[in-house]
Amino acid sequence: MNLYASNLSAHTSDDDLRELFGQYGTVSSAKVIADRETGRSRGFGFVEMTKEEEGDAAMKGLNNKEIEGRQMAVSIARPRSVNTNRY
Repeated sequence: MNLYASNLSAHTSDDDLRELFGQYGTVSSAKVIADRETGRSRGFGFVEMTKEEEGDAAMKGLNNKEIEGRQMAVSIARPRSVNTNRY
């Protein structure tokens, strides 16, 4: 199950996400998205969990939970849309 985590602190790392979500099950990947130019966190990331039940538990347990002074939002990640306006 692929999850989207938003409203993350600028200090939240991939390892932090892996540890947070790992409390609910096996995390196969965790990635905080960074700005291409500055390398700073964009405040959101994606976590992939191996089992749907574990992903559901993580979503329920972590959605609206305060992490590093910010109320994190967790939802099911939507598939990436194809941008046809790129050259």
